[in-house]
Amino acid sequence: MSLVDRRAGLPATGRLWHHARVHLARRTLLGAGLAATTATLTGCADRPARPAPGATGPTGGTGVPGRVAASAPVAAPTSATPTPRAAGPAPYAQRVTDILTRHLKPTPAHPRHPAYAGAVALAMVDGEITMHTAVGHALRYAAGPRELPARQRVPMRPDSIFDLASLTKVYTAILVLQLVDQGRVELAAPVQAYLPGFSGPGKERVTVAMLLAHTGALPVGAKVRGLSGDAARRAAVLGTPLLPGATPGDAFRYSSVGLMVLAQLVEQLTGTSLDRALRDGLTTPLGLRDTGFRPLTWLSASAKAHRLVATDARTSRGLLRGTVHDDVCALLGGVAGHAGVFATAEEVAVIGQLLLNGGTYQGRRILSSAVVDRMLSNANRGRRAYDPDRPGRPADHGLGVVLNQPWFMGDLAGPATFGHTGFTGTSLLVDPRRKLVLVLLTNRAHPNWSWSDPDPIRVAVADAVAAGLRPT
Repeated sequence: MSLVDRRAGLPATGRLWHHARVHLARRTLLGAGLAATTATLTGCADRPARPAPGATGPTGGTGVPGRVAASAPVAAPTSATPTPRAAGPAPYAQRVTDILTRHLKPTPAHPRHPAYAGAVALAMVDGEITMHTAVGHALRYAAGPRELPARQRVPMRPDSIFDLASLTKVYTAILVLQLVDQGRVELAAPVQAYLPGFSGPGKERVTVAMLLAHTGALPVGAKVRGLSGDAARRAAVLGTPLLPGATPGDAFRYSSVGLMVLAQLVEQLTGTSLDRALRDGLTTPLGLRDTGFRPLTWLSASAKAHRLVATDARTSRGLLRGTVHDDVCALLGGVAGHAGVFATAEEVAVIGQLLLNGGTYQGRRILSSAVVDRMLSNANRGRRAYDPDRPGRPADHGLGVVLNQPWFMGDLAGPATFGHTGFTGTSLLVDPRRKLVLVLLTNRAHPNWSWSDPDPIRVAVADAVAAGLRPT
C-alpha cells in the first residue's frame, strides 16, 4: 500500500511526493439532465465542456468490508497494494506541477473560472515512479455552487480517491478479455449469442469486438430515466436500438451503451455482479485496496473525510462526493460497465503498467500476452470516425482503449500509445516507446463540468513529459 501520508494523515497539497523503499507494486449529457424532460441519458462519454442542463469495491485501505450487492459482504483483499518503485524526481516533475498549479485560477483559456479545484499527476518509467504531485483541493465548493471558507476545504493528496468516469471502460474491457482468455467468449461472436435480450433490427451483426472498439453502431447513451426498477433499466440498455443509418462495423462512434451491455455479459458468464467480478478478477489479484465501485460503502470515515474527491456541486444535483457523477450509472445503482469505478492515481497506474507488461504485474498474470496484443492493436484501421466534438480525430482504437489520439496525448501520441479519458477530468496514457505510464486525475467537474475543457491541460502535461523523456 502507498506510504503517502496515510499513517500521518498529512496533506500534500502543491508539492511533489516521492516515496522510497516501496516496491512497484463522456460523459457529456447530450440531452438534458435529470431535472429536464428528456428521458435520454448518455452515460459516461468523455467530451469537451459543452454547456448543457443539468458497488462496491474492495476495502479502501482501512479493513472496512464493503458489500457486493445490496446486502452481501465483500471480504477485504488479503494483501496491501503492491506499489511501484520510487525513482528520483524527473526533470519534468516540477514543470508538470507548475502547469497544474497555474490552472487552479482562471487563465486566458478559462477566464471566468478555474479549470479544476485540484489535480494529481503520476508518471512511471520502466516501472518506477518518477513523478507524483498533488495540487489544489479535493473539496472546494458546497452545493450551489458556493465556495467554501478555507478552513472547510479539503486539500488534494497524492492518495486522493477520484471518480474515474469513463476510465471504468478499461476495467470492464479487461474483465471481458479475461473471459476470452478462458475460452468463454469469442470476440467475433455476436453479442446475442451471450445476451439474447440484446435484440432489435440489425443487432444480430454486432459482435463483442465491435462493442469494445466502439464500432457497434450504438448511440452514446441509453434511455433509462423514468423506468421503474433495475430489471427494466437493464432491459432498456440491452434494447437500445442502433443509430439510424449506421451499420455495425463500419465506423467509430463512441458509445457508452456498448460497455453497459458488456457489463451484463460479464455478469451473465461469471454468475456474479460486476463489482464482485472486478474484485475477484482484478483488484484482489493485484492487491488494489483503493479501487472499486461505490466507495462510500467501503471507505473508513477518515478516508471519506480526507481522501474522497468531490465532483458536482450544482444546485440541480447537490454535492457529489463518493457518489458517481454519471447519471446513467447512478440510476443503475452506481455499478455499470461505462462508469462508476473510483481509484487513486497510483492504482490507475498499476492498470497501465499491467498492460504495458503484456498482462502481468509483479508476477501475477491477469491477461495472456496474446490477448493484450489484441487489445492494444488497432481494431479500426481504415475506418472513419464520427465525433462531432472532435472533428478529424483518428478512429484508432483497440479493444477497450483508444490509440494515437493527439487531442489528449499531445506529443506522446503515436501508433502504439494507448489509454483512455474520463469526463470528470481523468486520463490514463501509456507510451510503450518510453516505457511510460502517465496518469492525470483532476476534479474538473467540481463544481460544474461546463466550467472548463480538460483536453488542453492533458496535452500540456503530456507535452511537458515528452520534452523531458526521450523514447528508448
